[in-house]
Amino acid sequence: MIQIHRRHFGVLIPSTNTTVEIEYTRHLPATLQFHVGRCGKGSGTPFTPSLDDDVMRQSKLLGDARVEAVALAQTSASLFDDGYDAKVEAWMSQNAGVPGMTSARAIGQAIRAFGAKRIGIVTPYSTQVIENAKRYYETKYGLQVVGMEGFGATDAYAISKLDASTAFEALCRVDTPKIEILVVPGGNFPTMPWIAEWERVFGKPVITTNQAALWGVLGIMNLNDPMPGLGRLLEQMPR
Repeated sequence: MIQIHRRHFGVLIPSTNTTVEIEYTRHLPATLQFHVGRCGKGSGTPFTPSLDDDVMRQSKLLGDARVEAVALAQTSASLFDDGYDAKVEAWMSQNAGVPGMTSARAIGQAIRAFGAKRIGIVTPYSTQVIENAKRYYETKYGLQVVGMEGFGATDAYAISKLDASTAFEALCRVDTPKIEILVVPGGNFPTMPWIAEWERVFGKPVITTNQAALWGVLGIMNLNDPMPGLGRLLEQMPR
């Protein structure tokens, strides 16, 4: 019998997210296993941060599974509080006993790893939240948001049902020659099967929440083997 040596990481998602588990199950290699913790939210919008107590408790439970890293796949959570990334990553690390990373930070670090400065953003976010995203990436990472478009979503379940054509048409409207990288935030927005095709069409990297969160934890785990078909970020593994 052949034994597969698996490496393990944890991912925290909002309780309404129905996309992360599907994308990771379909696209991760057999040698990489993820474990999920679900976190409630204190309001009815899909973009507000997860409950602090849930983040801490679920991180502790993921630590019991002996994961090597924990990612929070909820980019919008980082856009309401300038200190959110540091605070939540500390909670994840203290409770799980391993390093933690938010997907918002992973996206910023991924853009920097490519050496890019000018980005375009396409996302299900409401107008307020996408404006927050613009401010976040410009102030924290010194980037320039050249173009952006949000779909004004107010329901998490609707976000999970958006198809690739919705994002593609928005990317077509936003993209210009000045943009070096296209960013598609939203952990409940299905994107991973389409990243490589979008990159072929637009001729530049495309970074999404679930892709960047995966890249971030792989970096923590010192795993840099290319993952073909999931975009340049996971194919080239820039650091």
